[in-house]
Amino acid sequence: HGTGRRKSSIARVWLVPGKGSIKINQRTLNNYFGRDSLSTAVEKPLELVNKKNELDVFVKVEGGGHYRPSRIPTPILN
Repeated sequence: HGTGRRKSSIARVWLVPGKGSIKINQRTLNNYFGRDSLSTAVEKPLELVNKKNELDVFVKVEGGGHYRPSRIPTPILN
């Protein structure tokens, strides 16, 4: 598990073997963001290392709005 911080937001990210499910605060990625461009920002690191369909990602985000947390998992996943 990893932790990322940016301004007032904190994200804790867990990567586990799975089929590519991504959940943020127990909500699906598209349900949490509602915009494809923000979902893509979270999925991109997994695509770059060819693990998108091999890992499940669980994120717990505290603080900030819905748009800023899309940047938090990126450094953790890199």
